[in-house]
Amino acid sequence: MRLRVLRFATLAALALSGAWAVTGIAVPAAAQTEGVVITEIRVEGIERIEPETVRSYLPLRAGQPYDPQQVDASLKALFATGLFSDVSIRREGSVVIVRVVENPIINRIAFEGNDVVEDSTLATEIQLRSRVVYTRTRVQSDVKRIQDLYRRQGRFAVSVEPKVIQRSQNRVDLIFEIREGAPTKIRKITFIGNRVYSDSRLQSVISSAETRWYSFLTADDVYDPDRVAFDQEQLRRYYLKNGYPEFNVLSSTAELSPDRESFFLTFTVEEGPRYRFGDFKVNSTLKQLDVDLLRQAVTIQKGETYNAEEVENTVNKLTDAAGNLGFAFVEVRPNPIRNSEQRIVDMEFDVREGPRVFVERIEITGNVRTEDRVIRREFRLVEGDAFNAAKYRLSQTRVRELQFFKKVTMDRAPGSAPDRTVIQVKVEEQSTGALSIGAGVSSTQGLLSQLTLTERNLLGKGQQISFGASLGTKAQNFDISFTEPYFLERNMSAGVDLFKTLRRKTESITFEQGKVGAGVRVGFRYNETLSQSLGYRLEQKEISDVDDDASLFVKRQEGTATTSAVSQSLTYDVRDSRIEPTEGFTVRLSNDLAGFGGDNRYLRTTLTGATYYRAPWDTVLRLGAEMGYILGLGEDIRIDDRYFIGGDTFRGFATGGIGPRDAATGDALGGVRYATASAELGIPLGYSTTFKPRAYLFTDVGTLSDPDEEGTGILEDDMLRVSTGIGLGMTTPFGTVRFNLAAALRKASFDETEVFSFKFGTGF
Repeated sequence: MRLRVLRFATLAALALSGAWAVTGIAVPAAAQTEGVVITEIRVEGIERIEPETVRSYLPLRAGQPYDPQQVDASLKALFATGLFSDVSIRREGSVVIVRVVENPIINRIAFEGNDVVEDSTLATEIQLRSRVVYTRTRVQSDVKRIQDLYRRQGRFAVSVEPKVIQRSQNRVDLIFEIREGAPTKIRKITFIGNRVYSDSRLQSVISSAETRWYSFLTADDVYDPDRVAFDQEQLRRYYLKNGYPEFNVLSSTAELSPDRESFFLTFTVEEGPRYRFGDFKVNSTLKQLDVDLLRQAVTIQKGETYNAEEVENTVNKLTDAAGNLGFAFVEVRPNPIRNSEQRIVDMEFDVREGPRVFVERIEITGNVRTEDRVIRREFRLVEGDAFNAAKYRLSQTRVRELQFFKKVTMDRAPGSAPDRTVIQVKVEEQSTGALSIGAGVSSTQGLLSQLTLTERNLLGKGQQISFGASLGTKAQNFDISFTEPYFLERNMSAGVDLFKTLRRKTESITFEQGKVGAGVRVGFRYNETLSQSLGYRLEQKEISDVDDDASLFVKRQEGTATTSAVSQSLTYDVRDSRIEPTEGFTVRLSNDLAGFGGDNRYLRTTLTGATYYRAPWDTVLRLGAEMGYILGLGEDIRIDDRYFIGGDTFRGFATGGIGPRDAATGDALGGVRYATASAELGIPLGYSTTFKPRAYLFTDVGTLSDPDEEGTGILEDDMLRVSTGIGLGMTTPFGTVRFNLAAALRKASFDETEVFSFKFGTGF
């Protein structure tokens, strides 16, 4: 019994002593963190970073009480810097020890497996750089950036794997291994809700296209979210242009196929009813502005199908008309009044005084190669000018028609004051060199070929240099020309030309004709519509190797002759575009006066003109005419100075196929007077922005007469020749292609015809 009591007492004593021990440890440990003042913050593990740099990130400071909450804040602050892969903080007495493990420094970044995208493009896209701290978060962010870059190019199967190679001194090489994958194509495009226009018609409107066997010529069949967004805008514009102001794109969805190789693209649209134009009215709050003069600028007609483009065109023309009348600060607001019952839209154009705004500066970006001054000299606005909408649009047109850039966008941004604006010009450079190859099949001359090399923007200075060579078996032409469009930084062009030609014998031409010479020229632009050029040329011509049975008219002109001539050309041009005109007209009067030395003396006068009409369905009608006359000054006109028409100048007939001929030999003798006229209708085939295919219907009429020869045995008939035909033109990744198929409907019995011809050109 005593033994049990003794054991119980012993166990009780041990239990009490254990409880005292626990209480004695726990209470003092909690109390130790209170009132402890930090005497030192010691940093361990650093290699490149200074201790003070680490301490600067810490909320803890020497001389302050130790606080566990401040310790947690210090840990978070150090990790947030991205400089460290591991951080720990402990206390030894009054000393706080911060131990860190530094993230490595990137020594080199490389890309492997990328063929489609250049290294320089990828390097620009990512944020990491050499000699920057490596972190996994930044690497994963850059992996996503690379993937997004490829997906914007339609490669959704891309995979990017970052690899790290350890180097000495805590440095690493970062390698992005890229598997680009094939472009993700568009397998099917579907439209829902379209009743007026078929799926195939709407597919011709948008830029995206279903993949086809010929899709290697373009990238339109590659899925691009940005292009799909643009497709929605193209659909909206198409319907608004064709009378559907209530049209709306409800949704556009892209579904990736299970094999992740293609997309199914679906557009859901709501067409609404078709409207026509009703009455229109022009209102003005400007007292001195004659509204009757502005009404003449309105292009819409009552009863016509509603067309949003015509509304915009009218706004621009009203703005231009007001500007021409001296009202620079004008704002035109279209106010459509829709009548749902009658399906008509009445238009009111409110002309009011706009804000007085001045151009503060013009900012140009994207011109990697082209100098700023080349772009600025095309502007009709300069810093400090009153902002004019007409001059603003004209400036944009002039920059585009340089043809130096793939894309030109102009925007306005607020300036440093409410009455100041900044014109922001963004351009995207394109190749300005061109390789043009021409070929044709002639009923008399067989296969013809031509090669032309042109650089329109030499060294980014806007200068043009070209080299042309015709390397056919029956004719050889070589020419080199150089043009400075703004000579001495003035509104004056200057250029020099060198040329040499050789025309060999053919079955109907029994002599060889050579020509070599040089010329200089200057040009002036008096205003936006009137320009003039002056020139001088010195050339030597030779007729040689004349066949024994050749025409007597040719034999007596065998030998060489020198021509020294001055020339002028006066041009009046009010077309809306020099590159692809759709309306307006142009007239040109040219004169050559030979006789300032040399052997030939004559006055040559040529008058040409063309007018353009915008017809329904985006067709363009061109009507052109041309006539010329050479007057001999005391002597006859040599055969090599006369006019020869045919080929490109008269489709359906061979080059030199029209006009007087030697009855015995069939040699073309040319003429000293001619007149031609043509009508051509260009018809767009679909709405492809890549190929821009167009069909052409054309008719040419003309005559050539008076060979300025005396004697018998000349076949001559000044009857009007007539030809008609069809053509097909398109722009391909390899260049511009034009085919012509023509038939001579009215011709003389001795004329020579050409049924088919084509031209091909490409850029470099």
